Amino acid sequence: LLHGRSPAFPQNYFTPKIDGLKQEWKNTCWMNPPYGREQVKWINKAFEDSKKYSNQIVCLIPARPDTRVWHEVIFPNAKAVCFIKGRIKFGNSNASAPFPSAIVVFGSINKEQIECLETLGRVYL
Repeated sequence: LLHGRSPAFPQNYFTPKIDGLKQEWKNTCWMNPPYGREQVKWINKAFEDSKKYSNQIVCLIPARPDTRVWHEVIFPNAKAVCFIKGRIKFGNSNASAPFPSAIVVFGSINKEQIECLETLGRVYL
């Protein structure tokens, strides 16, 4: 989880040792949670802290819209969901992720951010 001015140039970040789930996400945050069963806790925290602090939390997660967390948390509460076109690559990897990805935004979102998301894939508000 990153929080600060920009995901590319974070001011602060939480490592597994710090445990981001125990921190307050008060500012604009960028989150790429662990993939697997633990992800639900991170998505719930993103939504809850975006409400609590009236901030924006952006989540990069696997696109699994058939799951409970999508139906109970993401679809009813996200301000925007971008289903990324194609499969993303992490770092200098030669292989793409073995699953589709999505960017989910909780909290406010502006026109420029929506336009940016539209360059990555299909956006639903």
